[in-house]
Formats: sequence, C-alpha cells, structure tokens
Amino acid sequence: MRVASWLMAYSTSFSRALRLFGLFIPVFILLILLARTKGTRDPGSVFFDPWTGYDSSYSSLRIEQANSYIEEINTLGEDTTEGIWKASEKPELCVGIATVARELEGAEYFKNTVATLLEGLSEIERSQIYLILFIAHTEPSDHPAVHEKWFKKLPDQILFYNEDLDIDHIRELEQNPHTLAKKKALLDYQYLLQACNSLNTPYILMVEDDVIAQDGWFHKTQEAISTAEQQNREIGASKWLYLRLFYSEEFIGWKTENWRTYTYYSVLVFFFVLFTSLGIRQYYHHSLPTGSIILLSFLITPLFIILFFATGRVTVLPIRHGVHQMPDSGCCSQAFVFPQSRVSQLLDIYHSHTEGNIDSITEAFANDHGEVRWAITPSIMQHAGRRSSKVEKGTSERGSRFKSKGEMKGSERLWNFEFELNDADMLREEHNRVKEMYTQL
Repeated sequence: MRVASWLMAYSTSFSRALRLFGLFIPVFILLILLARTKGTRDPGSVFFDPWTGYDSSYSSLRIEQANSYIEEINTLGEDTTEGIWKASEKPELCVGIATVARELEGAEYFKNTVATLLEGLSEIERSQIYLILFIAHTEPSDHPAVHEKWFKKLPDQILFYNEDLDIDHIRELEQNPHTLAKKKALLDYQYLLQACNSLNTPYILMVEDDVIAQDGWFHKTQEAISTAEQQNREIGASKWLYLRLFYSEEFIGWKTENWRTYTYYSVLVFFFVLFTSLGIRQYYHHSLPTGSIILLSFLITPLFIILFFATGRVTVLPIRHGVHQMPDSGCCSQAFVFPQSRVSQLLDIYHSHTEGNIDSITEAFANDHGEVRWAITPSIMQHAGRRSSKVEKGTSERGSRFKSKGEMKGSERLWNFEFELNDADMLREEHNRVKEMYTQL
C-alpha cells in the first residue's frame, strides 16, 4: 500500500511538473522571439544581426540632406553671401574639425561632416557657432576639399599650419603611417583646440572629420550642456571634464571582469525562486509538488537567466535617455564638448604626451583624477557610415560580400546603433519648432 501510495504521489507530481513544463515552453519560445527582435541592434546580443545593426537608415537620409545643402552652396556665385550665415561677435560654441586626405572617400566624409553640422540651422543658431576647418597638411592643396566651392564659403575660419611650427618635423610625421596616427594626430588636435580656445567661447566642440550630425544637433547640445551643468551642481561637483555626443554600444555589453557580480545575482535569483517555491508549498500544502519545484528551480530559472544574458545588456538594461555620467565604456573621440575653463589643463595634458590617442589620454587623466564625464543618450552624432541602406543585402557599397561582425576592423565597428532609429521627419519638425521659439525671443 505504501509503495502504491508513493507511486501515485510520484505520478501526480510528475504529471503536474509536465503540465508546468508544457506551459513554460510556449512562453519561453515567445520570449526568445521577442529577444531576437529586440536584440538585432545590440552588439552584445547573441541575436545581433550585422545587416540590421549596421544599416545606415537615418545616416543615409541625413547625407542626402547634406548633399542637397552642398549643391545649393556650390551653385552660388563666387562673391555671393546670401543664405551663408557666419558666427556673431560673441558665439557660444567653437566647433573645430581637423581633416587629412587619408583616402578617396575621406574627402566625402569631411564634406558630410561639415554639411550635416550646418544643414538646417537657422541664422540665429548659426550665429552662435564659430566653425574652424583645419587642413592638417603641410601642403594644403593635397586635400581635395580645398579646391571645392563650399569649403571657401562655409567656415568662419580656415586653419593651416603657421610659420611658428616645425613644418619639417610635421612633414616627416605625415609621411609615416604609424606617426601619422599616433603622433601627428595628437599634435593636430592640440593645435586646433588651441585655436578654439583663443576665441574664449564658453564651450568647445571638437569633431572628427568622419562624423554625421543629427538634424537639430545644436539645440540638443545646448540643452545637454545646460542639463550637465545642473546635474553637476546637484552632485556637488565643482567642474566637469567633457560632454560626449557620440559613443558606441559596442563597449557597453557584459564585461568579463564583472563575472563575480553576474554570478552573485544569478545565484541570488536561483535561491529566491527555490525558497519562494518551498515557502509556497509550506503554507499552501500540495500546491507545488516536489517535481514542479525541481523543474522550476533547476531548469526553468537557469534558462531564463541564460536568455537574460544572451539577449544583451543594451537590450535588457538600456541606458536611460538624457544626460548621464559615463565614467567608463565611452568611446571614442568623435565628438567631445569641453568647457572653456578646462581647455588649458587639457592642452597641458596632451602636450605632456609625445604620442597616443586623444580618447585614451583623456580617459586616463579622468580616471586618475576622478573627473566627472557626461554623455547624451541617444547619441546625436554618428561615425561615418560603412554602407548605404539601399545596397542589396549581402553586399557592401563596393559590391563585395558584406562583412560579418567578426570580420570587421575596430574602426568599422565604431557605430551608434540607436542613432539609426531616428525619424527624419520628426527630427525636422522638432527642429523647426525650436527655430520658431528662437525667432520669438
């Protein structure tokens, strides 16, 4: 009798466990499908799809707007200034862009950067920006942009190397690929930053020449600066180092050095489910048989934990929109806003290094001194697109097979995935409302 009773209880427990598992399977499949949909633009997700993630949806539209703007400027006569606005006597922001003719499309990137920064600005907005374009060549004519009409018309200042510099040394650096990237780029950054600093604008925006600016980037930058200043006061900090307008989610995934933290919380969830199940059975007899508790704790819970991590950190724990601190994981130096009060110190820091990347040097200093660093989410700048969204799937712009993520170089993976979700019409409408507000003031 005891054996029969035990077998009956076991059979009942097993059948209930099977029913629980039967309910779990469709729910889990639905969650996988949802994770697959949401994780396609998360570079840390197992469901990441390079074709979708690296699709330059909004960037392509923004470049089309920029090209139309450049064509309009190029059709103007040599002496025509109508519709070409410049900075006022007291601009709020100096924007500096250094450029070198690295390759054929390098000139195209540079043009797109300048055009997307200026396209759509009102006269009032443009008056608050002092734009410096720095041709970082000992022979400026080597850069194709200097021969184009727009180049002479759009900036407030065109910067070249002056006679006070050691031109022979710079020429030597630019002829060596290693020193061009590690030494000359650092010197060029200092030279341009100093040129902006001499204007005494409250803030300086240093932009690389392979960036695409969002429609309305200027008013969003102004709002972000104001928010950063306010939040800086709220946390009791007397100063901040920079505001980042671009970063890549590539560096915001699960980090191997945090494996202890992930393990701790996973184990915590496991024991929470286990003890909660045991507690329910204790107070509500026969509600949860042993088989169901074992299934729930040792199979279903681990599968949910695995799916959580597989979906990707950017998807399951997204960074809130707005301005927030980013003391780590920020990359790279595509678009930094510096308060004018910090520039002299930054110049000293850069000058103390003979070579290195601006981003790495800046972050090392910030880490050593506990500097406050801000970033805006979503990013309002994008690294230059690798392909158009109109190219046939499976190919790149040049017709070769589209690379998988594993085949890409580090610079090719430098991408803000959320940027491409922008709605061009909504951004233009928002920007127009802001411009109307400016005219009413």
